[in-house]
Amino acid sequence: MANESSEQSDIVQSSQLVSWPKVAAVSAMVAFSLPTFVTGIELYSALSVMDTLLAAIIGCFILTCIGATIGTIGVKTRMSSYLLVRIAFGERGAALVNIAFAISLVGWFGINIDLFSNAVQQLLLSTLDISVSIWPIEVVAGVLMMTTTLYGFKAINILSSALVPIIAAITFYMVFTTSQTLSFQEFLELPKDIHLSLSDGIAAIVGTIIIGAIILPDITRFSRQTIGGAQTAFWSYQVVQLLVLLVAAMAAAAFTETDVLQLLLKVGLGLLAFIVVIAGSWVLNSLNLYSAVLSVTATFSQWQPKLVTLILGVFGIIAASLNLLDYFITFLSVLTAIFVPVAGVIVVDYFYHAHLYSGDTLKTNGLYNPAAIIAWFIGASYAAADILFLLPSVSGIQVIDSLCLTALIYWATQLYFQFTSPSKQEDN
Repeated sequence: MANESSEQSDIVQSSQLVSWPKVAAVSAMVAFSLPTFVTGIELYSALSVMDTLLAAIIGCFILTCIGATIGTIGVKTRMSSYLLVRIAFGERGAALVNIAFAISLVGWFGINIDLFSNAVQQLLLSTLDISVSIWPIEVVAGVLMMTTTLYGFKAINILSSALVPIIAAITFYMVFTTSQTLSFQEFLELPKDIHLSLSDGIAAIVGTIIIGAIILPDITRFSRQTIGGAQTAFWSYQVVQLLVLLVAAMAAAAFTETDVLQLLLKVGLGLLAFIVVIAGSWVLNSLNLYSAVLSVTATFSQWQPKLVTLILGVFGIIAASLNLLDYFITFLSVLTAIFVPVAGVIVVDYFYHAHLYSGDTLKTNGLYNPAAIIAWFIGASYAAADILFLLPSVSGIQVIDSLCLTALIYWATQLYFQFTSPSKQEDN
């Protein structure tokens, strides 16, 4: 009975719903984190100007399509991505996937604390001439992000809603300042050394940001309107993400600076650079930890979410403070590769069995769905192997290849071999 109660509480109730702009605000705030600015600068550094624009537009469009599809499933089912995994993969099949999700997200939580703390340390020295050891910053940052996560989506939503107008004003100030130094026409005509192809640029954007699109149901499930999934994806990726990437690229060109922190200072933000760094990173990492907690409690429903938050948060802080994560970037990247093919399974499974995505199915769910496990294993193996070795690509974007490969294999096994978990046998 305790498990059933926990499962039902994980499905968003009508009293918890909010209008879709509030959901979109949470997702959009992530675009203002350091990784997005860095991606925009790196695109400009490695591509021609026109390819930089095309890569940003096409990459964000792909993310919008993926996020809108799986985000809408979250709205319709009111389930987190990890409950969706349980139904698609079965109880024990989902356990492996969800625990890997948790390890990956806690790892990236620690990495982002490290990035955030280094940025704050440099900003304090550059703007206030204050030298601070990095470990106190890591501890304070981790505790603040963990505290926000303890109060769940509502706290993250409040933080995002309060910061959006401030960040929007700062972004437009960056656009204005940059345009005074370099016009858009001059930007387009800049001569460039080219190190990457257009497809490489698109792959960089999609690969860096796709995790957020895959776990979008974690927040879109709170949207009162069904259109909230598509709207959240559109405003997050096709508008805000695209804008930040282009602003970062143009600013890098205008001020001939490729270090993101120095660029923010050269633009004239001064202490406002703290807001850019702190705001986006705070929301991004709160969502990382929030999703990690969801993945653990979806598998071990008897565990208390607040206790899990504290434990995972402490692990992330310790890992960041010991700099252990410097040695595990490749390991975490391989783990992250499992996110993409999981989305392919969920989308196809929902297409076949939409009516089974409910709390009742969670009570009587089967242990395994062999078709899902086979498809995920092949797709995840392909995605992980591509990180370690250079593999041939059909689309030119390996994460898209792995997603499509997984979806195709799962569709084929469903259609031809009828491999289904006990929870789905009523459909066959």
